[in-house]
Amino acid sequence: MTTSISRYRDDLEKLIKLGQEMQTDLHLRSLEEEGKLDKDLREVRKKIDRTFEKKYQHWYSETHALLRQLLPERITEFESLYLADPKRKTVDITSYKIQDWLMGMRATKSTLTGEKHFDDFAAVVMRFSMQLDILKSVEVRFESSLLDIRQVVQADLHDSELDGSQDLRKKGFLRAAGVVAGVVLEKHLSHVCHNHKIALHKKNPTISDYNDALKENNVLDVADWRFVQRLGDLRNLCGHNKETEPTEDQVAELINGVGKILKTLY
Repeated sequence: MTTSISRYRDDLEKLIKLGQEMQTDLHLRSLEEEGKLDKDLREVRKKIDRTFEKKYQHWYSETHALLRQLLPERITEFESLYLADPKRKTVDITSYKIQDWLMGMRATKSTLTGEKHFDDFAAVVMRFSMQLDILKSVEVRFESSLLDIRQVVQADLHDSELDGSQDLRKKGFLRAAGVVAGVVLEKHLSHVCHNHKIALHKKNPTISDYNDALKENNVLDVADWRFVQRLGDLRNLCGHNKETEPTEDQVAELINGVGKILKTLY
């Protein structure tokens, strides 16, 4: 458990540090435009020039993944600060988003005064500051709840169970190995549904039930849904089909596939 917590803390610290460097880049550019940069700050400015544009997409993707795991209730807000609404009718200070800036879209200028209709740079600075604050709020939650210990313990337990399944496979107990891997997959999918507040009304949901629910709620895309469906079919082959024996390759595919789901689906 200590290892898992340390990994999350390290990832969080790195993202906050990178975010602060990107924020400094924006701040120094603003000062430069106002003619307020002294010699020392100009040197710093040169070293981190355009860090925001160069690093944002990486920072956004990594932060999004971390939020999905640790603070899923803030995901929608975080996304809305970046993504431009494709249905918007006008672009102004309220509808201009970080995505617009990165794509090179700038505020139009008045034909009379030559001034921009709104401060696009200020809008980007404000929205990124809000995103960084959301990320920093994870740190507070992390320290106060120790990263939801139940979730970390469960992840470690699943890894241990999957190791047991792999051991059974190596010893030739293919059906048993497949059934154990299937149980791990089913429990993990149940936990993912819980994380995303997806309620299933069936008394004893199966892998297929969880898989369909996650797809219907846009947690899984079609390709991932089919991947889990394939794993469910392999699990059924091991547990229910007594006429056809599972092969070692099929069981290995099931175990490895479950391992991939544990590491990529939260």
